[in-house]
This record gives sequence, structure tokens and C-alpha cells, in this order.
Amino acid sequence: MKAGRPRITKDPMYQMLRVDDTKGFNARKAQGGTCDLRGVDLRGLDLRGLDADGLDLSGSYLRDADLRGVDLSQVHLAGCSFYGAKISGTLFPAELTAEEIRLSVELGTRVRYRQ
Repeated sequence: MKAGRPRITKDPMYQMLRVDDTKGFNARKAQGGTCDLRGVDLRGLDLRGLDADGLDLSGSYLRDADLRGVDLSQVHLAGCSFYGAKISGTLFPAELTAEEIRLSVELGTRVRYRQ
């Protein structure tokens, strides 16, 4: 996905995240629901409790998002920005180095790694 302005879509599952309804999102996902989350705007959202397994968040903006305790180990995160995000207890993909995460959280750089 090309870098640029973060997308805000009308997708019902994405809109659940925008209103902090992670339980609704998780329920819909468990029923087989899908949505395109590449390059979307997730800034400032409370995503604690999110079932992120298998999601593609590549290129998404997670500035100031609350990701505490979220398992992102099986998520595509290439090109994401985590500036100011709360990441205590967050599990990242093993390929993503601590330095890369730190630079993104502190400076807003987009994470780069081989998946």
C-alpha cells in the first residue's frame, strides 16, 4: 500500500474500531467477517482486547493508540507508524526489532522488517 494520508472507510467492521467497539469487531471476525485495514486511520483508538490475529495493518497509522496487551505477533505491520502509542505488554512479530519499535513510538518512523 502506498504511503499517504490515512484512510477512513465506511466498512462496518472498521467503523466498530473507530467507536472503540473491539468486542463487536472480535465477534464479527469470529463469524468470518473481514475488512481491509491496510493504510487506515487508527490514531488515538483504544484497541485493548482486539483479536488481531491474521490482520493486515500494513501502512496504518496507530499514533497514540492504546495497544496494551494486544497480540500483534501474527499481524502484517510493515509501514505502520506507532508514534506515541501505548505498547506495554504488546506482543510484536519476532522479526520486528525492539529498536525499530522504539523509533516508531518515539519518532513516528514507519516500521520496516521482513515478514
